[in-house]
Amino acid sequence: MQEFLTRKWIVIPIAIFCAILWGSAFPVLKVSYTEMQMATNDVIAKIVFAGMRFLMAGLILLVGLLLMNRKALAVTKRQFRFLVVFGIIQTALQYFFFYNGLANTSGMQGAILVSSGTFFTVIIAHFFYRDDRLNKAKAIGLIAGFAGIIVANWGQEINFTFHLTGEGYMILSALTGAIGTIMAKEMAVGIHPFALTGYQLTIGSVLMLLVGVPQIQENAIAFTPLGWGLLIYSALLSAIAFALWYSLLKYNKAGEITMYKFITPVSGALLSAMFIQDEKLNGFIIGGLALVAVGIVAINYHGKQRIPAKNA
Repeated sequence: MQEFLTRKWIVIPIAIFCAILWGSAFPVLKVSYTEMQMATNDVIAKIVFAGMRFLMAGLILLVGLLLMNRKALAVTKRQFRFLVVFGIIQTALQYFFFYNGLANTSGMQGAILVSSGTFFTVIIAHFFYRDDRLNKAKAIGLIAGFAGIIVANWGQEINFTFHLTGEGYMILSALTGAIGTIMAKEMAVGIHPFALTGYQLTIGSVLMLLVGVPQIQENAIAFTPLGWGLLIYSALLSAIAFALWYSLLKYNKAGEITMYKFITPVSGALLSAMFIQDEKLNGFIIGGLALVAVGIVAINYHGKQRIPAKNA
């Protein structure tokens, strides 16, 4: 596995695939909210919906491992304590902040603030790992990628204001995601990446459902056949993307891998333009994709022939 997941020609396509999967969640969620008649300001309904999504995703992975590699599910008491904390931070807290913050910010602000998680991860990795320092190539990649997010979302409503429950929550969502990335890289020693993903999603989603279900209003979510299909797809994309992502993190530098997350909001804008009637493909989205591509090329240009397997 390590030999396979440390080659750039394998790592890069998998990282891009994960980012595109996460990007597809944007139009899927938008269509889901409309299809299931969830009120725009009903945060509890969205938390319950997210909890259902992540619980399904976690159980898909855990049941799959139970059938195919039961030994991978075994964890020590110390590892289980870590998984509980990890599930709370990476799933429950991150998406609590995300769904609440997104309800109180514009689309452009949300995309920009969420992408700050890439900055947080690269900066934390700079101080945490000796061989994952911020350098000129990464700086160019960060600037180009961040510019791509802004360009892709240009023209949407943006207000130069700050509210804790809006912009503040989006930043906290990005920060908790970055902390979770480093935790997955540093502390998940000896845990199979698929088991890590399954436990994390299951534990975090159970907490979300415990908080949300008692507070949800009657008929807040109207389930339809299409709605169930979208929910199942969103669960599958979470299971696949997180499992592959943690597999990459296990053997590669957190700072370099995380750079590919710039593709997520831009691909989300592109896919939204393709599948949502009121959103159209335009030059800004194409320009944003081009800038993100420049950022990816920058961080890989004149790079090592092979990404190191371990940190110092």
